[in-house]
Amino acid sequence: MRKLKIFIFNGVLLTITSLVMQTIGVSFNVYISNKIGSTAIGVYQLIMSIYMFTITLASSGMNLAITKIVAEEAHCAKTIKKIVKKGLTFSFIFGFATCCFLYIFSTYIAQNFLHAQISDAPLKILAFSLPFLSMSSCINGYFSALRNVKKSAFAQVFEQVLKILIITFLINCFLPNGLEFACISLVLGTTISEICSFILLLIFYIVDTKKISTDLLHNATASSQQLGKKILKVSTPIALTSYIRSGLSTFKQLIVPIQLEKSGVSCDYALSRYGMISGMVMPLIMFPCSLMGSFSMLLIPEFSYLHVENDYKKINFILNKIFKICFIFSFLIMGIFWCFSEELSTLIYSETEIIEYVKLLSPLIVFMYVDNIVDSILKGLDKQVSVMLINILDLFVSISFIAILLPIWGVMGYIIVLYISEILNAFCSLFKLLKVTHFKFDFKNWILKPFICVTFLNIVFKFLCPNIISSTDEIIFAIAIFAGFYFVLLTLSSAIIKEDVKYFRC
Repeated sequence: MRKLKIFIFNGVLLTITSLVMQTIGVSFNVYISNKIGSTAIGVYQLIMSIYMFTITLASSGMNLAITKIVAEEAHCAKTIKKIVKKGLTFSFIFGFATCCFLYIFSTYIAQNFLHAQISDAPLKILAFSLPFLSMSSCINGYFSALRNVKKSAFAQVFEQVLKILIITFLINCFLPNGLEFACISLVLGTTISEICSFILLLIFYIVDTKKISTDLLHNATASSQQLGKKILKVSTPIALTSYIRSGLSTFKQLIVPIQLEKSGVSCDYALSRYGMISGMVMPLIMFPCSLMGSFSMLLIPEFSYLHVENDYKKINFILNKIFKICFIFSFLIMGIFWCFSEELSTLIYSETEIIEYVKLLSPLIVFMYVDNIVDSILKGLDKQVSVMLINILDLFVSISFIAILLPIWGVMGYIIVLYISEILNAFCSLFKLLKVTHFKFDFKNWILKPFICVTFLNIVFKFLCPNIISSTDEIIFAIAIFAGFYFVLLTLSSAIIKEDVKYFRC
C-alpha cells in the first residue's frame, strides 16, 4: 500500500508539473508562432530535429540504464553513488564528443539541410548545451529509480520558466533583425536554461545523497569497473538502436520540406506547412497527453520490479486498469479536438488555416497516446530493444512513403504518412506487449463503446449548437458538457462499472 501511495503521489506530482510545463510551453509556442510566423517555425523545427539527434548521441541510453541499475541496487547507498558517478562520467564523455561533432559540422548542416535560410550560429550555440543535458539525464534517472521525483520536477519547471524568460527578452530585442536572430534567441535561451538546470540538479543530487537513510549504508558489493561494465551493458543496445532511430527520425523531418517542394510549391510554403503541422498542430493535440505521460515514465521502474519478481498475474491486473484509463481518456480527447477543432484553433492560434489539420489529425490521438503508454511498459519489461526496433521499422516505412507520396499529393501526402506511421507503431507495440504478457484485450469496452460515444456526441453537438460557440467561457463550458455526457454514456453502456470507480477511489 505504501508503494502504491508513493507511486500515485509521484505520478500526481509529475502530472501536475508536466501539465503546468505543457500549458506554459503551448502558450509560449502560441506567442512565438504569432511573433515569428509559420515559416520561421518550420526552420526552427528543422534545427530542433537536428538537435534531438545530437541529444540522443549525447545521452546514449544513460537515463534508462541509471534508472534500471539504481533501482536494482536500491539497498546500498555506496553502490548507488558509484553508479551515478560512473554514469556522470560516461554522460560527460558522450556529451562532450557530441558537442564537438555538432560544432564542427554545423556549417555543413546549415548549408545542406536548413534550406540556406540561416547561418550555422544557432547550431553552434546549441552544441554547448549537450554535455550538461547529458549529465542532467543521468541524474534524473537516479531520482526516477528512487521514486524521488520532486527535485526533478522542480528542476524541469525552473528550466522551462528560465528558458521562456530569456527567450522572451532576447526575441523582443533581436526579432527586428530577421529570421536568423529569432532562431538565435530561441536556441540561446535553450542552452542557458539547460546549463542552469544541470547545476540545480547536481546540487539536489549532492544534498540528497547526504540524506540517504543509514539503513542503506551496506558495503558496496561491486567495484567501479564492474558497475561501468554493467551500465554499458544496459545502455549500449539502447544507445545503438537509439542512434539509428533518432538518425532516421531526423532524416525524416529534414526531407519533408524538400519532398513538399517537389510537389510544385515554393520553399517558403513548404517550410510554412511543415512548421504549421509539426510546430503548431502536433504540440496542440499532444498537450493533454501530459496527463498520462508522467505516469507512463513511472511505469518503467514499477514494471521492472514486477518483471524481476516474475509476477505476471499482478502485471496483467495492472495492465487492464491502465489500458481502460488510457483508451477512455484518449477517445475523450480525440472527441474534443474532433468536435471543437474550429473553436480551439481560432482561440489558441487565431489561425484559421490550422483548423483543417487539427480535425484531420485528431483521430491519431488514440494511437499516439496508447503507444506512449505501451512503450513505457515494454521498457519496464526489459523489451526496450524491441521498442527501438519497432520505431526503426516505422521510420523506414515513413521515409519510404514520404519519398513516394509527398511529391505527388503534397501536404495531404504528409497527413497520410503521419497516419501510416502512428498506426503501424501503435499496432506493432501493442502486439509485442500482448505476446509478452498474454493479457486479454477488451476491444468492446476499450475501443468500440468509447468510439461510438464520441461519434454520437460529435453529431449531437454539431446539430444542436452549430457556430454559436465563440467566447473562451463558452468553449470551456461546452467541452465540460461534452466530457460529462461522454462519461454518462460510458457508464450507461457498462464500459465504466462500479468496481472501476471503487478501485480508483481507493
